[in-house]
Parts: sequence; C-alpha cells; structure tokens
Amino acid sequence: MTTQAYQLVMRQGPNPGKVFELTGTEAVIGRDISNQVTVNDAEVSRRHTRLEYQGGGYIVEDLGSTNGTFVNGRRLTGPHSLRPGETIRMGETVSFTYELLGGGGDATVAAAQRQAPPPRQAAPPPAPPPQRPAPSGYAGQVPAGPPAAARSRGRMNTRNIAIGCGVLALLGICIGISLIFIDANCYWYEISFGLIPDVNPCP
Repeated sequence: MTTQAYQLVMRQGPNPGKVFELTGTEAVIGRDISNQVTVNDAEVSRRHTRLEYQGGGYIVEDLGSTNGTFVNGRRLTGPHSLRPGETIRMGETVSFTYELLGGGGDATVAAAQRQAPPPRQAAPPPAPPPQRPAPSGYAGQVPAGPPAAARSRGRMNTRNIAIGCGVLALLGICIGISLIFIDANCYWYEISFGLIPDVNPCP
C-alpha cells in the first residue's frame, strides 16, 4: 500500500471525467482488460503505459507502445517522476491528469500555470490600403509662375530694349534731317553764288 493516494482523471478519451484511483505499487494502462486502468481506444496499445510507486509518488514509463506516451506534451524516452497536475497523454485521443487524492483541483491549477505557454505578442497593425492612383484627367498641381524678381527683371530688359530702339530711331531721324538740310543749303549756294566758287561752302 502507498502512504499517499493518487488518482488519474480522464480528460480525453472514451469516458471523460472518469476517475481511476491508484492504490497499488504498480498500475498498467492499456486496452487489455487485465490492466489496472483499462482504456478501450484504438490509439492505445494493449499494455501501453506503466505507473510504479517510488519515493512517495509514481513514476510513469512507456511500455513500447505504438503511438507513444507523452507527459505535458513531451514524448517519454525513459522513466519520468510524476508531479500532481501533470498531464499524461497516450497517442492523440486519450489523456489523463495525475492528481493527489484529496488535494482538490489546486494541484492541477498550479501545474497548469507552470506549464502555460507564454502570452502571444500582439499582432502588428494591418498595413494601410494602397492609395488609388489619380484619374488620368488630373493634371496635378499647377506649376508656380516665375518669381516676382525674375518678372521685374524681364520687364526692365524689355523697357531698356525699347528705349534703345527709340534712341536709335531718333538718332537716324536727326541724321536724315541734317543731311537734307546740308544738301539744301549747298544747292542754295550753288544757285546764289554759282559764279563765285570761292564763297561756296560746299566741298
């Protein structure tokens, strides 16, 4: 007889919630009806797993089953000393919780907290939707006109050119008038003093 009583509670399998008290020094789990814990499931071998009482608790060991024995999600490769609250799984369809008889659900909750996976990190925010291209008729922003200083310089250049052209035209007019006046003056002297060539100022 054991000094402390333990039990297996089926969590997944043919009879969820069924309790199997572990009162002897050894308990075999499998499909065979001669086992201390009989599980009628195709995933379970005839002699699948053995629990042996040692040092105040049970040690679990796989008996060469086809689908393996897992404790807390890890497949057994040798004996494992069980702690209250740990989960024993056989194949993919049968699982038990190992509990201290009379300990209530506290041991199970404590073990579950130890084995709880780290919280998932928050997913990054979704990427913003791609912007729709502007309609083909849109010409975009109207380009800014030339700076005010450039426009002012352009007006000054135009005014200077106009003044220069005016000066040249005026100068041409003056030269033309002068030539006409000189020709007229020479003609007058030729008429008036044609017989006196010495006083003719024209060359």
